Amino acid sequence: MAGLPGGPALAEARRAALERFSAIDLPDTSSEEWRYSRIGELDLERFSPVLAAPGSIALPPEIEALIAASTASTVVVVADGLGVELRRRAEGVSVVSGADAVPADGPGAAGATAGDAFGALNDAFSLPLRIEVSSGSRPGTVAVVHWLSTPGSAVFPRTSLVVGDRAEVDLLEVSVSASAGVGSLVVGRTAVDVGDGAVAGYLHLQQLGSQVWQIAEQSSRVGRDASFTAFSVALGGDYARVRTSSSLVGTGGTSRLHAVYFASGSRSVDFRTVQEHRAARTTSDLLFKGAVANRSQAVYTGVIRVEKGAAGTNAYQTNRNLVLHSGARADSVPNLEIEDNDVRCSHASAVGPIAEDQRFYLASRGVPPEAADRLITLGFLDEVLDRVPSKPVADHVRRGLVSALDHAEAVEAGRAGAEQGSLGSRGEQS
Repeated sequence: MAGLPGGPALAEARRAALERFSAIDLPDTSSEEWRYSRIGELDLERFSPVLAAPGSIALPPEIEALIAASTASTVVVVADGLGVELRRRAEGVSVVSGADAVPADGPGAAGATAGDAFGALNDAFSLPLRIEVSSGSRPGTVAVVHWLSTPGSAVFPRTSLVVGDRAEVDLLEVSVSASAGVGSLVVGRTAVDVGDGAVAGYLHLQQLGSQVWQIAEQSSRVGRDASFTAFSVALGGDYARVRTSSSLVGTGGTSRLHAVYFASGSRSVDFRTVQEHRAARTTSDLLFKGAVANRSQAVYTGVIRVEKGAAGTNAYQTNRNLVLHSGARADSVPNLEIEDNDVRCSHASAVGPIAEDQRFYLASRGVPPEAADRLITLGFLDEVLDRVPSKPVADHVRRGLVSALDHAEAVEAGRAGAEQGSLGSRGEQS
């Protein structure tokens, strides 16, 4: 840890965090927070923390094109969690890293759950990045790209966005790795603090390689009469977990949470959400939709929590999953915890295959089965994608989904052919 950047004060905080980690047991599936997960497969000994920033940063051309198309006014690239490159910065935006980026109440203030081993690891090895948007300013889009390039590494991205009162800003955060062959662990933390009367958007695009484990946390704090809208897109990773918590602390605040995800092969996507209402007359609305193919798995567990003093709450939670192949699985568990009266709360979840009448309708109009399934799946996910405020990002995601769906169908066809061949061989032998 001695080589990590950040100065003496941050080094001392890191040592304290590492001591906290050593005193905390790693989670297992016996706790509700990790139920249905693959946490038992994680071997921390396989990964080594990155202790020095890389010398140069070269992003893939498609990511460069995406950032250019987003017309971001501020662009920051973070390599392996430590190398920070500020490419441009808009007026009204400040960007700091290291000890100056740590909140006054300590490293854990950026969103880590108390007593969480992975939060302690992030405190111990991250180089905090803090972005502040001054009150009343409207800088457009701020883009942060987390670039992972070191095989076998453990990296710890840490981003905080502080939005001043009455300001308006969108944060685009992209997590991408060098290639499918980079097997690494990413333990990320992102926190967004939305000031009174402010309007903030957040879009996280995750395109990590197929051998990467991701254990991330996204948290938001929404002030009085403020609005926060978040989108999470999960297209990569071997095991990709995101815990999203949004706390409405000011009267009249609004939080909208969205996610779209696709898993194929033997991959897993794992979403845990908390919609926390701590003030009166607040509103939250959650819509998460995903599809699973081959032998992949999707997990969603969420809770709407209405605390005492949060009368007038309106809260909604919807999770829907499409199961494309018989070997795939999705688990969906919504929950309510209500401690006050005069509230309106509802939740809904669904897991199921493509409806045969939809296939029949398209087949009757000459659409081949594989194309029909792709069209139905894309239409199912478009309910979320149509709400993404950035058209370049939405188009980028649609192209990624088409490629992923075609690959999943090819894998399934190959598996079915191999099984048929095996049955034929056994028949000949008998």
